[in-house]
Amino acid sequence: MRRTRLEQDSIRQDIFRWLDDRRDGGAYEYSRDELVNYTFNGERIPLLDTGRGIRNPSDFDSTLTIMTSSKKTRYSDGINSDGLVRYSYQSRDGGDNVKLRSAFEHADPLVYFLGVRPSHYVAFYPVYIVHDDPVARVVTVALDESLRYFDDPLHLREFERRYAERLVRTRLHQPMFRARVLRAYASACAICNLKHAELLDAAHIIPDGEGSGVAEVSNGLALCKLHHASYDRNLLGITPDYEVRINQRLLDEVDGPMLRHGLQDMHKRALTLPRRPADHPSKSKLAERFTLFAA
Repeated sequence: MRRTRLEQDSIRQDIFRWLDDRRDGGAYEYSRDELVNYTFNGERIPLLDTGRGIRNPSDFDSTLTIMTSSKKTRYSDGINSDGLVRYSYQSRDGGDNVKLRSAFEHADPLVYFLGVRPSHYVAFYPVYIVHDDPVARVVTVALDESLRYFDDPLHLREFERRYAERLVRTRLHQPMFRARVLRAYASACAICNLKHAELLDAAHIIPDGEGSGVAEVSNGLALCKLHHASYDRNLLGITPDYEVRINQRLLDEVDGPMLRHGLQDMHKRALTLPRRPADHPSKSKLAERFTLFAA
């Protein structure tokens, strides 16, 4: 039996709340197992469909989630510079195609799951279908709610393009970057080894607003909130040989235990590196950043 629109809307909002709660608790990726076992009022409602990239519950009027597997995002994060994702219809009519079109016509909010590694995903929500091309059999999905308000998402004006590129760089790349960096560092701060993911950030070595500030693990460090803030403000530096340095002014300062144990005791401490050499921080990027600290 078809659910009412009110119940469908309630389930969508509860999914967003559920994802929020897990993210706020430190989750940086979602496993297939937990996504297929989401429940609403005690009823199990899988958020992924086995072997398919789209979830269209039979009792929903329109699409609930879309997924791109990690096979397509292994070497990049799969996010276009305009913040839009193109998703192809099925080759046959009916079924999924009808519900995709319905999501577009009713402006229903969806979740887009992007594979970060096999059976693990980051989530973008709410996302909206902003264009439907029934001839090419493709829908276009905006990964940020603000992008849906462009007059023509497929043909951006210059100021819209600049906005979209900035949004992609500063917001949409971050979930993939965070998931890959924290995974590489086994959810522990590279400096103090704090192991609470909810207190950790994926810090850029070269800021993402600069040309070489790419959202790759080699340009990232898993840092606790204190060490991330200190690194961003050049109160803490990291040498190309993976050693921590603390600003001399802070070393000379006399304060309480937070300064002593949190920062002063980290001076000349060796960085804890990821297990895979390919995930180690770039020595050239560390050297470039360290010049700012040394100055």
